[in-house]
Amino acid sequence: MWLLAMFDLPVKTKTNRKRYARFRKLLLVEGFTMLQFSVYARHFSSEESADAIRRNIENQIPENGQVRILPVTDRQFAKMDVFYGKKRCKSERPAEQYLLF
Repeated sequence: MWLLAMFDLPVKTKTNRKRYARFRKLLLVEGFTMLQFSVYARHFSSEESADAIRRNIENQIPENGQVRILPVTDRQFAKMDVFYGKKRCKSERPAEQYLLF
């Protein structure tokens, strides 16, 4: 499953810019990658692991602005149409899982 985090946070004051940067850094530390400006995604192997990260993000949402967290299945994510200009590209693939023996 994929977890999408989309946000629109104010950046007019120095305090707001710090909150924006702190929230963005939280997403990066949690393993999210940027799909577009203010749209981040991460692949999870299970719904339970996604819920744990989701709760962590919810606890650190800044006071102002808007944040949306959207869970989607691998199949739904793969159906996404991605364009660079008019050229169609494939959507991101989940990270490969490594087995340790």
